[in-house]
Amino acid sequence: MLILVTGATGKVGRRFIAGLLDDPRFSKARIRALCHNRLYEATDRVDVFQGSIADRDVVAAALDDVTHVVHLATCKETPSEVMDVTVKGLFWLLEEFRTSVTARQFILIGGDAGVGHFHYRHDGPITENARHCAYPGSYALSKVLEEVMLEQFGIQYGLNGCCLRAPWIMEKDDFKYSLSFGDDVFGGPDWKTLVPEDAARRYAAMGTVPLLLDADGRPLKRNFVHVDDLVSAILAAIDNPRAERQLFNICMDRPVDYAEVAAYLLRTRNLGSIDIPSRFHSNWMDNSKAKYLLDWRPNYDLEMLIDSAWQYERSKEEPRIVWYPG
Repeated sequence: MLILVTGATGKVGRRFIAGLLDDPRFSKARIRALCHNRLYEATDRVDVFQGSIADRDVVAAALDDVTHVVHLATCKETPSEVMDVTVKGLFWLLEEFRTSVTARQFILIGGDAGVGHFHYRHDGPITENARHCAYPGSYALSKVLEEVMLEQFGIQYGLNGCCLRAPWIMEKDDFKYSLSFGDDVFGGPDWKTLVPEDAARRYAAMGTVPLLLDADGRPLKRNFVHVDDLVSAILAAIDNPRAERQLFNICMDRPVDYAEVAAYLLRTRNLGSIDIPSRFHSNWMDNSKAKYLLDWRPNYDLEMLIDSAWQYERSKEEPRIVWYPG
């Protein structure tokens, strides 16, 4: 087993490689880390290949003797690059993979941006049968196109593909900083822009958290997944015959409710909250299919997500760096 991992130096790539190398089920598996800007560390079981997936020659060389692909590389809101990486890059990967004599399985990590995230109202839980509906911007469009392309290669050529659709992926202290009113906020919304400037400074200093309200004025529910749970789902899908040409929602059992977050942080850490109205809509990704077909379960619930983020101690050698815009 030789697994090509694109986006190997990202939060999911690094955790996946470490998880697979430690798993006795894959004791004979080797990794080929395809890197673009940042490089992975080569070992006796990990070789490193550098280049862009937008270059067909790079992709062809990287796929030599590969049995599995775990495709993680993506772009955020970078219109000048997103089509080259997420559309052309995926196309070259699939084209080379479908003609390879060693190829066995292609696993794509998708995103809930492909079904609109919290930008659109859903009448019920979001299952794998929900229609694609990208919200404005290049990133969401790219997630739709990725899923559709993989599905069509399965129809056209019988390619053994599997898509694991994940919402916002958390690790370490990510969740804590996703609630910050300061300049150190992780992701969006950018809370400090939604309140007066002096209030934002005060909230940041006090550790006050936003209680996001949906378009109906109720506490918003939003989907998350911890990177460890996503990695366990990827490992569960590898060579699993029930994963062939399937799409799975990989997320927490329940979406994060901002009112529950505020209540828990008040009770456990004496942190206050402030209501933030929005035009967004609550939603609920349904992970039943992954549980049934992959025999997978997420370990992280709301309390574990919060506690792990607030308890994480970051060393001086590990500064928070956001590698992409958006």
